[in-house]
Amino acid sequence: MTTHPFLSDDYHIRWSTLTPECVETDIKQGIKLAQDKLEKIRCVKANEVSLENTFLALESATEELSRAWGRLNHMDSVCDIDGLREELNKMLPEVSAFYSSIALDAGIWASLKAFRDSEAAKEMSELELRFVTETCVDFVSSGADLPKDKKARVAEIDAELSALTQKFSENVVDSTDDWELIVHDESRLAGMPVMAIEGARLNALETGHGSEDEPKWRFTLQHPSMSPVLQFADDESLRKEIWQGLCQIGHKGDWDNTDLIWSILELRQEKAELLGKKNFPDMILEHRMAKTGQAAIDFTEDLHAKVESYFKKDQQSLKEYVAKTTGSEPRLLEPWEGGYWSEKRRKEEYDFDSNALRPYFSVDNVMAGMFEITSKIFGIRIEERETVFGADKEGAVQVWHEDCLFYDVFDEENGDLLGSFYADWHPRKGKRGGAWMNTFKTGLPPMDGKTRDPHLGLMVGNMTKPVGDEPALLDHREVETIFHEFGHLLHHVLGESAIKSLSGMNVPWDFVELPSQIMENYCWERETLDLFAKHYETGEVIPDVLFDKMMAARNYMSGSMTMRQIGMQRLDLEIHMEVAKYKGQDLDELEREILKKYRTEAATESPSVLRKFSHLFSGAVAYASGYYSYKWAEVLDADAFTRFKKEGVLNAETGRSFRKEILAAGNTRPADESYRAFMGRDPEVSPVLERAGLG
Repeated sequence: MTTHPFLSDDYHIRWSTLTPECVETDIKQGIKLAQDKLEKIRCVKANEVSLENTFLALESATEELSRAWGRLNHMDSVCDIDGLREELNKMLPEVSAFYSSIALDAGIWASLKAFRDSEAAKEMSELELRFVTETCVDFVSSGADLPKDKKARVAEIDAELSALTQKFSENVVDSTDDWELIVHDESRLAGMPVMAIEGARLNALETGHGSEDEPKWRFTLQHPSMSPVLQFADDESLRKEIWQGLCQIGHKGDWDNTDLIWSILELRQEKAELLGKKNFPDMILEHRMAKTGQAAIDFTEDLHAKVESYFKKDQQSLKEYVAKTTGSEPRLLEPWEGGYWSEKRRKEEYDFDSNALRPYFSVDNVMAGMFEITSKIFGIRIEERETVFGADKEGAVQVWHEDCLFYDVFDEENGDLLGSFYADWHPRKGKRGGAWMNTFKTGLPPMDGKTRDPHLGLMVGNMTKPVGDEPALLDHREVETIFHEFGHLLHHVLGESAIKSLSGMNVPWDFVELPSQIMENYCWERETLDLFAKHYETGEVIPDVLFDKMMAARNYMSGSMTMRQIGMQRLDLEIHMEVAKYKGQDLDELEREILKKYRTEAATESPSVLRKFSHLFSGAVAYASGYYSYKWAEVLDADAFTRFKKEGVLNAETGRSFRKEILAAGNTRPADESYRAFMGRDPEVSPVLERAGLG
């Protein structure tokens, strides 16, 4: 058995060896290794400081621990393994306290400052200077200059936040997995796509419900299961049951996240004040593109003003459509009605059924086409590797689940292995909802006579599963999600920084979504769709008639969709900026108050989304005070894609420029400089509004 498997530096991770009984020993060993390295930094004499024995030594000090802790947290997100969560929670306080202590360590900070202020530091390259500057900023922002008593309180807060946000995340997963709906009467499924109905039947069989002779249909709160019900089911009572199930996520018995939310908000506010900031957004955004919470609010309000009339028009026209169709007076819709009637109206007005696209989006074709597109524009080659689950096999790469795939990414020009990644696309019990990309290893380009050290990352989603003998057939939004996460992945594996902490995705949070969101554009261009949108049985591309309908319906209800997104970012900012004002209020009433100008009024009120808003509360920081980043980056991606549209969406020269100036550059320079290097100017807002039909 591998000694300390969680710490192993094998590029191909042996997932079968990462068992619960190894967690405590490995994590404690990782902490010890890090402590030993940090002690050497503390002990550096002032007259002997160098970049290598201070800042670079700090960067590598926690490498083993971060590797082990990252693998453990990843396993907790994707695998339902008995005992794993308990072991993670056992080690969470110690690990959180350790990481928090680094920036608060007076000895380490003294050694860093000694080099920063030394004569030797004046000889640094521009890259090294940025590295030193960014590291010092991080230390100060974390409390390095605070007095001893305040440092101690910051450390306590960090530990408390780690525990509370972990519990929040667990509550969301557990309350999601706890719910199921078994349908006994097939007539209740009228209006739903055949594939969704068959998927529910097979899911029921797999979980011990019904039989081939007497079928039943099982629905869960995973998106591919519940979404077709809300969108297509004619049975209103069925849609209502699904909605009621969604309402209990993070809001049921021991899984109620209400108290956790208030505790998290108060701790974040307290930490901000300890660090001399008015509120948490000002603390978090100081070194991002927005700079302050008020600037992010102003950005949100400006967008609100631009889309409000479209939003109101969307809502009124939908009410009138329902009234006309049902022979009644216009009324407020129930929350389980909106998606259903919206889809009905779209189909009628545009003669477009979104399910007609699914046969053209098998997950294998989507991946292959996406690889072809990015190979053309970015000069890379992607190859799938054989995988094996649960054991070793010569020539195969171990994965954490049978659904998981593995790929290598090569540079087309010189053949270098730039990086590799795992892909895990389908939902299952114990797997966190949503989609995300993360890193396992940050590599280095060739330098100092050494060959390239490749990156390693992952993409995870909860997309439509295969049904019977048919492949997984995705809806268009799921296709966009895969392209989105692959954009993040490329930002990682194409990073060329000689300093790991400045590589790839280590950019300001409101810039990190640019590479991901620009990739979504390739799901709408005829030239690129023809490379992967091929019928899974015939190989035919999307017919012109269907493509034209898809494009005509692209911006249907875009005012409502945009308003919902900017409403979520306003809610995020508001609750973090005004904790004292709102403290103790009923969450449901509070959300309605904050979102009065942003929300769709409904006949029945839904409980607050905050209780399941994992983006904000599933990590000590996560997207808290940064949810606006999606819309901020959307402005950037729509504007940046105008260059591709002008020069050719598959133009290799344009793609290489984006790779060099955005993807490869990472955080080696300020984000606004990277953007100007690619576009030759600052971003403009008009393209994002025009693309959405709102300008």
